Amino acid sequence: MSYEAMSQDLQDFLPQLGLVPCVLIGHSMGGKTAMLLALQRPELVERLIVEDMSPVEFTSDPNIHTYIAAMRAIDIPDKVPLSHARKLADEQLSRVVQDINMRKLMLTNLVEADGRLVWRLNLDTMAKHLDKILAFPPQQEPFPGPTLFLCGEHSKYVHPSHYPEIRRLFPQAQMQTVPNSGHWIHASHPQEFMAAIRDFLV
Repeated sequence: MSYEAMSQDLQDFLPQLGLVPCVLIGHSMGGKTAMLLALQRPELVERLIVEDMSPVEFTSDPNIHTYIAAMRAIDIPDKVPLSHARKLADEQLSRVVQDINMRKLMLTNLVEADGRLVWRLNLDTMAKHLDKILAFPPQQEPFPGPTLFLCGEHSKYVHPSHYPEIRRLFPQAQMQTVPNSGHWIHASHPQEFMAAIRDFLV
């Protein structure tokens, strides 16, 4: 699991869908993947929107460790309907993850496969490659296209100390902060999120 591999997936997949050049929106890890794709293959990206992420390495993120451990610890009895299983999983996650919006997003990844409830995310691989997830591959050439960095007011993922690197790699970057929001702007403030994107695209 690396941003190089995920960027390559997009480089292969977007042309198959006839979606190049495209407006690319990425959040968190998806934001890093979107940034890397735009830097590696700028001809594929018409405009870039990065939700609450910077093109920098983070030395540690205890939330990721906590979330992965909490999801791995979920214990759901066999033959429980998916709707009830999500309620049980929510109760168990709530002991560790207090943010209800975060839990809702996590629970969208609980799916039924071959009669069993499983996480859609490959939690073992994520845990194994956390160093790559926290990093960002070094890049030299900037992305010349219009770019919006949409930041959560109470999030730590876009810090003023990151601005020089953002400006170096994305010289057309616009910075916009959504008041009273955290890392999951699209979930906690969907109207403000959509309004910012519409304003950027017109």
